[in-house]
Amino acid sequence: MLNILVADIMTREPYSVSPETNLLQCARIMIKKRTGSLLLVVGKKLVGIISRRDILWALVKKSQTDLSKIRAIDISPRKIATIKPSKTIDEAIKKIKKFKFERLPVIQNKELVGIITLRDILNFHPEVYPELKEYSDIKEEEEKIKRLQLAKKRKIIRDGICEECGSRDMLVEFNGMLICDSCRDSS
Repeated sequence: MLNILVADIMTREPYSVSPETNLLQCARIMIKKRTGSLLLVVGKKLVGIISRRDILWALVKKSQTDLSKIRAIDISPRKIATIKPSKTIDEAIKKIKKFKFERLPVIQNKELVGIITLRDILNFHPEVYPELKEYSDIKEEEEKIKRLQLAKKRKIIRDGICEECGSRDMLVEFNGMLICDSCRDSS
């Protein structure tokens, strides 16, 4: 895995726009192209990057201003972490972790040649980093614990006859009656 280069798995033609493009247009392009970010380029030179998160931030922080009046370059981060296509995937992961980004523009000879994302790396070889699987498992377990805690609060009775419809099912105490989930949802 140490021999795999960024150039081997990067997206070679990332979606890009002019730095003068307004945020409303950027949001429309992101939705249409199903992408999480757009690179801001002039010619082949990278001058910025804008993500969905940046647009949401602008929507909340500059709510008095119409999104069509805010230029993409105005909210683009000033410092952009980039990587060279000759670097290894391991180096890309380290850089992504260090800067806490999900994507890195790929620059060669001061020109944009592509972009590499966490999704690119995982799609290429998901078993590269078993820690990501562990992280996913931990998140899943946290969700299960939350659901169990909510279930305990609902006073679930194991099995019985619904007092509303008469069917045998798992019962929940609701308005002083023991009823099944479908009767509770219809109430």
